[in-house]
Amino acid sequence: MFLENMGGLALALLGAGLAAVLPGIGSAKGTGCAGEAGTGLLSQDPSKFGKVLILQVIPGTQGLYGLVVWFFAIYSMGLLGGSFSSLYNMEVIQGMQYFAACLPMALGGLFSAIAQGRVAAGSINILAKKPDDWAKGMVLCITVEFYAILSLLASMLMIINISA
Repeated sequence: MFLENMGGLALALLGAGLAAVLPGIGSAKGTGCAGEAGTGLLSQDPSKFGKVLILQVIPGTQGLYGLVVWFFAIYSMGLLGGSFSSLYNMEVIQGMQYFAACLPMALGGLFSAIAQGRVAAGSINILAKKPDDWAKGMVLCITVEFYAILSLLASMLMIINISA
């Protein structure tokens, strides 16, 4: 009975919610990891704060990407349009489509943010030992970012192609 009445909408909202929450968790873990590494360096050399901050912020982008997918999904569902009557009639298959469309960002964002935080922490070590080479660490972080962007792109393209 539940799947017949609210199943489609519930599945769609679950997918959108996961797209927002999981990359946010990954970003919190990734920026925390980089921040821990940064505090050690800043206790020795506070003048490097700007560069440490840049390296710490980079793993936070996945949380932002997840929020973009969440917003785009709920907009595409019609939650922001004010016509809620059509939402309650959402078929289970369409709810599964939204759920599946949000998974690339949910999982890709979670795991890439954590990995990027580790790379950012290592890049802070580069900054500590060879300050002139800190941009090399940024390039390594951006390599991981590429996969978060691919996750964002995959989710967005799938949401766009869900038939109403």
